[in-house]
Amino acid sequence: MNNTFFTLLYTAAVGGAYLLSLPLLILFTFKKKYRESIPARFFLRHNPPLPGGKIWFHACSFGETRALKPLIEAFSPDAVALTTTTQTGFSEARKLAETVRYLPFEPLLWFWIGSQKVLVVMEAELWYLLFFLAGRRGAKTMLINARISDRSYESYRRFGWLYRRIFSMIDEVYAQSETDRKRLEELGAKNVQVTGNIKLARLPEATKRYEKPEGIVVTAASTHEGEEEGIVRAFVAWRANRPDAKLLVVPRHPERFGKVAGMLERMAKEEGLTFARWSETHSLDADIVLIDAMGELINFYAVSDIVVLGGAFVPVGGHNPAEVLPFGCRLISGPEIFNQKAMFSAVEGAIFSDLSGLEKALEKAVTAEPLSLREPVSLEPILEGIRDVV
Repeated sequence: MNNTFFTLLYTAAVGGAYLLSLPLLILFTFKKKYRESIPARFFLRHNPPLPGGKIWFHACSFGETRALKPLIEAFSPDAVALTTTTQTGFSEARKLAETVRYLPFEPLLWFWIGSQKVLVVMEAELWYLLFFLAGRRGAKTMLINARISDRSYESYRRFGWLYRRIFSMIDEVYAQSETDRKRLEELGAKNVQVTGNIKLARLPEATKRYEKPEGIVVTAASTHEGEEEGIVRAFVAWRANRPDAKLLVVPRHPERFGKVAGMLERMAKEEGLTFARWSETHSLDADIVLIDAMGELINFYAVSDIVVLGGAFVPVGGHNPAEVLPFGCRLISGPEIFNQKAMFSAVEGAIFSDLSGLEKALEKAVTAEPLSLREPVSLEPILEGIRDVV
């Protein structure tokens, strides 16, 4: 089947799906989560075409959009345009670029895409008409931070007939790892380079400096319901041989601060330990300290020796381990990291344990190597690929 006929057939198929979905789309516009994005993406409300001749970046979610920051900053603000598909992504995009739009649903792209210098797409936003029309109208096309996980590999292969057509229209691909490169090439990707996970290209820095207390500092970070008690019990048992150790507990959700404070105070009293709330003392001298403040986690990583990363001892999916990297900490995580597998695969040295084995994991962490990147990350090949046409 030639490309012209396939493109017309594909457009008819997605256009038909669009028409059939209109009643449901209208209904979803009343939900707060979609109140802005659905009208913009599916009805072009307040969503005019991009000005021509831009370096066009596209990402889906908040995290992917934020990861584009060092690339966007390499060019003048008036040279860049940024599109996204989610409301959280759009809110972040407005902090990064002057020209920001929602990406319309595929059949509407025929009327929306103009002539751009280059299209740079993050990760898995593999829309056929996006690449077809951008390339047809003069843009160099690039896919960056590309990855095919173990979980999605079979699905990609099952629809290989479609992905081969998409990859045939992408000029350059920048993969997260050698494994991803091989899988992408199997699906027809060409000009593939490995750059590492660009979400790790710019790591966070502490915004405040606190004095590190004596002894080993363990930070239980981004904890959820059902995790704090088990972490405290493991810490107390482990601390029996390290009486100068301190535990900082940082719950993920501020609405739980009061409840967690009561539990920590009770458990500390039972064990003959001291307890304090950071908001009341601004001191790390107590044996157990509740960090009941927002936006401070990075600053406490900077004074930590061991981080016990929450959200993975209960089935939440885990949290981002990369934020620990700049501070030379040892990292312990629970096994439930299903939302963070890509980030954990990019780092080396994480110790995994359930709550029942956490005491032993803490002892192992004392002499373990700090968390580190598995592969170096370089933005330069991507920047060179963009500069070739601008």
